[in-house]
Amino acid sequence: MVDAAETGQQKFAILQAVNRIWAVAAIRGQARQLAHLHDQLTEKFQPGDGIIYLGDMIGFGTEICATIDELLRFRRAVMAQPPLRFPSDVVFLRGRQEEMWRKLLQLQFAPNPADVVTWMEDRGIASTLEAYGGSLKELHAITRDGPVAIARWTQSIKDAIAAQPGHNTFYNAIWRAAYSDDGTLLFVNSGLNPDRPVTAQNDSFWWDAAGFNRLQDRYGSFDRIIRGSDPEAGGWQETPLKLSIDGGAGHGGDLHAICLTTAGETVHIITA
Repeated sequence: MVDAAETGQQKFAILQAVNRIWAVAAIRGQARQLAHLHDQLTEKFQPGDGIIYLGDMIGFGTEICATIDELLRFRRAVMAQPPLRFPSDVVFLRGRQEEMWRKLLQLQFAPNPADVVTWMEDRGIASTLEAYGGSLKELHAITRDGPVAIARWTQSIKDAIAAQPGHNTFYNAIWRAAYSDDGTLLFVNSGLNPDRPVTAQNDSFWWDAAGFNRLQDRYGSFDRIIRGSDPEAGGWQETPLKLSIDGGAGHGGDLHAICLTTAGETVHIITA
């Protein structure tokens, strides 16, 4: 698996020489829905297909570790198929939940850790925390004990992640965004600032959903932009320029996946 943390300035996955691209919407810790989706996808997946998971894979659900295990299992199955595969044939994007989790594991460096934890609590961090043996009650108490105590706590969570086979590798192999190698399709988690080039988005991919919504004209070289998570729960939205496929998984809704040609045309839609 490509390690996104070891690629220097490279922050974007590029799907190379794929015939079709499958995009999977926000999963939010719904392992059983994901397994059902994968069962359907297996029947339609063809040699030369690639797949992108559009972030928010964790969070909210009670099956966080099982979700990651299922993602890794399906990736192994895809990579074992002929023809020879590129590592970028299976891409995991960082979503809001993964970005919060990354920041939580650096909490000792925050100038106001108590406020950070409260902010994250309101946005669904509790489920992922509990999956690795933590609790919000414990964490709120530790934020009052200073950076050394917080650093010990974050290390204990990192140790718990390391104890789950493959989970460290998974978290280190998450990309900011992805695009097709011909530069026509852009895949993002939730947001986009249309006033900035793709290389200068910073945290807009996770927190600027309003920017994605106001995008009306072609953005750079991209003919179509696909996102997997909608914080406003607007459901499936499709225009010639934009495609938002969040079905509300993790909030009682559906989990969607769409198969696109490299020209952005829809081939299949599956739902779990």
